[in-house]
Amino acid sequence: MTLTVPPAAAGSMPEFEGSRVAVITQAGALLASVVDGVRFSHLDDGEAVAVMAALEGLGRKVDAARLRSTTDIGVRAETDLGNGSLAYKNGCRNRVELITQLAGISGREAKRRLKLGETAVERTPLGLPVAARYPVIAEGLVSGELGVESAEIIAGTLTALQGRVLPDDLDRVERALVASATGEITPETVGLPGAGIRFAPDMLRAQALEWQGRLDPDGTAPNDDAVEAKSTLTFGLLRNGLYPVHANVTPELRGIMDTLFDTFLSARSRTPRFEPTEPGNDPSELDGVYIDGPSTKGERFGAEPFGADPFSADPFSAEPFSVDTRFDGDRRTGGEKRADILRSVFEAAARDPQTPTMGGAAPTVMIHINASDLDQGRGVGWIDGIEAPVSFRRVKEAICTGGARKVLFGDNGDVLYLGDTVRCFTAKQRTAIAARDGGCIIPGCTIPARWSEVHHVIPWQKHGLTNIDNGVLLCWFHHRTIDTSGWRIRMIKGRPHILGPLLFDPTQTWRPAHNHRANTPSPEPYRPERPWRT
Repeated sequence: MTLTVPPAAAGSMPEFEGSRVAVITQAGALLASVVDGVRFSHLDDGEAVAVMAALEGLGRKVDAARLRSTTDIGVRAETDLGNGSLAYKNGCRNRVELITQLAGISGREAKRRLKLGETAVERTPLGLPVAARYPVIAEGLVSGELGVESAEIIAGTLTALQGRVLPDDLDRVERALVASATGEITPETVGLPGAGIRFAPDMLRAQALEWQGRLDPDGTAPNDDAVEAKSTLTFGLLRNGLYPVHANVTPELRGIMDTLFDTFLSARSRTPRFEPTEPGNDPSELDGVYIDGPSTKGERFGAEPFGADPFSADPFSAEPFSVDTRFDGDRRTGGEKRADILRSVFEAAARDPQTPTMGGAAPTVMIHINASDLDQGRGVGWIDGIEAPVSFRRVKEAICTGGARKVLFGDNGDVLYLGDTVRCFTAKQRTAIAARDGGCIIPGCTIPARWSEVHHVIPWQKHGLTNIDNGVLLCWFHHRTIDTSGWRIRMIKGRPHILGPLLFDPTQTWRPAHNHRANTPSPEPYRPERPWRT
């Protein structure tokens, strides 16, 4: 089919007869007749690529028009308008219900469009035009160069940065991300890798997170632990003989899991087989297994009551304390405890000598951070292959546990120097500390030595030595919270002593930490012929 359009004057658009509704209807019918007549499998490679590009460009224009139309209907259907609301006039309770009925879309999609429209579409709530909050996004949508999905990513990033960075920086991020999403080269993207190439939404999301991490590092590691993202792991109801697992993990735990998974998957030798050690291999015998965690009682991963939601009805979600009647500051839910257990399992497996190597080295998660940011106590870390940044607090913990290496780069980005690992306890030191402490030294914690980390009592940055007399074992949870939980540690004659929080120890008395069971000799057995010996 060949379409012939009458020549139009330069810089002008052809005029159409009839109303806008009729024109859109005619255009839709024309497009349908063209698309219905295309046999995609009969196109050669070049035509197939060109057709897809043309359809996507047209789709972006239509998506932008639908977004503007939905936003306009949403303004007309505001409940604040009372009887004048378009929703009330059509018997709907609110604007979302009106849009879902009118457009035949889900409430979720309606809310999605309205949310983006509030920031990227010009509106007229009281008959007066209100410019879009993010004009560069709005311009990209109208031109058809920017897709709705990319616009949502950019708008979400800018909203998260709103009020946290200077307006000029916010404008710079908007222009840079829109340029990356549309493949344009602007002053904000000149010299950056990939400048001039259209970034797909997945790549754009990673770039947006990088901008956010650099301009607002505190946003990735809030001071309030209550709002910081935490890993969770939840088991669902038994289905077809299997328990579904629902998990949300932090970027660092994702990096640990990815590294170990990739190591086993890339191992050229036969990987170990994990089989039940108890008698019997019937899978049904494994139902209702008890797994010992941070609490002193095992958590039962059995079937929940019939009809319960498999993920929301977590039997441990309302259990902030362990069975110990003394509150030790552990406010984790059951899902968070399971995620921490999984993390410890992965870390222990990574240290196991039988774990396959990758590229000749043991599986190690590398966290990168700028040296200036580290010295000044700011910024974030980055794990290769992981989009989201790692908080500065976790970077310090990783350095305390795993050590650090300094890398110097030249003006051309070439590596000038790679230093040795520093600030890290050796394997022999860890063995000696484990023999002394036996596990996490916090009272009531049952995490064994093999799942614990070595902590500098006097921080390394405060000239604390990396030796046995300055290292103690802490589980991941207590290591992570040692600076905020109220527990204090000091060394006296080579042995750790503990001072608990006021709620745990009202007398505020320094007490020796528990040590390994093997460090206490057994009493000499009683002998009748020597009654004076006990």
